[in-house]
Amino acid sequence: MVWFVLLLWIVEVFNLVTGHALVRFGIFPRRISGLSGILFAPFLHGSITHLLMNTLPLFILGCLVLVHGRRTLFKITPFIIVVSGLGVWIMGRSAIHVGASSLIFGYFGFLVFRGLIKRSLTSMGISILTIAVYGGLVWGMFPGVPGVSWEGHLFGFLAGILCARMDL
Repeated sequence: MVWFVLLLWIVEVFNLVTGHALVRFGIFPRRISGLSGILFAPFLHGSITHLLMNTLPLFILGCLVLVHGRRTLFKITPFIIVVSGLGVWIMGRSAIHVGASSLIFGYFGFLVFRGLIKRSLTSMGISILTIAVYGGLVWGMFPGVPGVSWEGHLFGFLAGILCARMDL
């Protein structure tokens, strides 16, 4: 997770130097040119503040996913990125969507529902811990804050639940 977060910061420094020109590679719903954003959006952020807000939750939730094994992390991460990105591309409002939030919400959904589905002591403990610390994330899946991709949050969460359900 350290390397992944470091990569996000390297991309953000480059993005900052270019006047945030990379943001144009985010997801732009229902435009063919916006399809490539499905893969790039989680690595791009609108500002340093945006990345700062995503760094700690991504790191902590990613580490909690790692408790289930590296293989699990490596399987669910691309799945969440692609499924949430497709959801935003198909149903998102007309705006450029960027940020690792979809991945954060995907990890959150996975961790919560993995405990409910697996019912092992470890999975349930992680699920309870995740809800206790990050339960407030649920409110981010509803429209309300201008400029925030609640669609990315919602589809990330749903992709995470799907990962738990598919036992990835």
